[in-house]
Amino acid sequence: MKIIIDDKIPYIKGAFEEVADVIYLPGSKTTPDVVKDADAIITRTRTICNEQLLAGSSVKFIATATIGYDHIDTEYCDKNGIKWTNAPGCNSKSVEQYIASVLMVLAEEKDIELDKLCIGVVGVGNVGSKIARFCELLGMRVLLNDPPRERTEGSDKFVSLEKIKQEADIITLHVPLNMKGEDATYHLCDNQFFESLSKKVILINSCRGEVVETKAVKNAIKTERISTFVCDCWENEPDIDLELLDMTYIATPHIAGYSKDGKATGTRMSVEAINNFFNLGLDDWKPRNVELPSEPVIIIDGDGLTEQDIISKAVLHTYDIRKDDELFKSMPSDFEKQRGDYPVRREFPAYSLQCENVEQKVLEKLGKIGFGVDS
Repeated sequence: MKIIIDDKIPYIKGAFEEVADVIYLPGSKTTPDVVKDADAIITRTRTICNEQLLAGSSVKFIATATIGYDHIDTEYCDKNGIKWTNAPGCNSKSVEQYIASVLMVLAEEKDIELDKLCIGVVGVGNVGSKIARFCELLGMRVLLNDPPRERTEGSDKFVSLEKIKQEADIITLHVPLNMKGEDATYHLCDNQFFESLSKKVILINSCRGEVVETKAVKNAIKTERISTFVCDCWENEPDIDLELLDMTYIATPHIAGYSKDGKATGTRMSVEAINNFFNLGLDDWKPRNVELPSEPVIIIDGDGLTEQDIISKAVLHTYDIRKDDELFKSMPSDFEKQRGDYPVRREFPAYSLQCENVEQKVLEKLGKIGFGVDS
């Protein structure tokens, strides 16, 4: 059999070589001629898997090593007997770490006490649920909005988007991109959305660029309907709106989910899916050689520090988003290069803490966040 694999998917080389003819290519080089005699494709979001790519091919299975799958024409695949899978939740801890870093930087630079604020989490799936839990550990008031889940589970723990627009100080978006239907999210944040806000909120978009209408958010920033915009996902990537970039408080090139842990998990899930579909006998395969953090031990003396200060020190040691923001704003034309060459970022469980003068309740919170704690 023949498998086409995006050459930017990490830790996958060697997984299939004993059982298949494997070709590694950049997403942009994955063309109809390349896939016409392939049995499977393992891809990322930059390869559009639609009729134009797949018509007349022998492709039977597509695995994307990403949470999102709007780059796959699922309707075409379903009609033509092409099975597909994504990697739900693979980088959810990575996005949690990204949002945690955002919150800690905003708290530091804007002198914010996070436990005095209300945050609205829009979209409470694998990612949003972890964000909500983290914010609850910080003592924040958390409002959850997820209409599909609310219809299934009842309204006890969910609120309307209108309530979030009325009460939240921070709104963070974690929805899939749905172009139409009852749960459409395309341009969810449009002029009407911004005009109906009761507060000058901090808005964070780390899900899909098209969820926030570029023209509308620029107008909202100019008219101070929102106080701060943090953006990882942009319309028309990689050719993003440079005026919006200049207006964005923290800007990154779609790397919120780019921890090495998340990438390794996405790769493992894709390999498992291909293995199970074709029965290749690779049941015990796991990613190898996942890079270690350069400083895996975090030493904290909590004397004179608040709980928020202590958590901030731990979070920002693992990932300080300001480095990505500075690089991106200095070279926005390198959008794809910065994604492709993204440095090692490990999630909280890859680190252990050595703490002095830190209360037990804070140590317990750090443990719940995911750190190994040695007091």
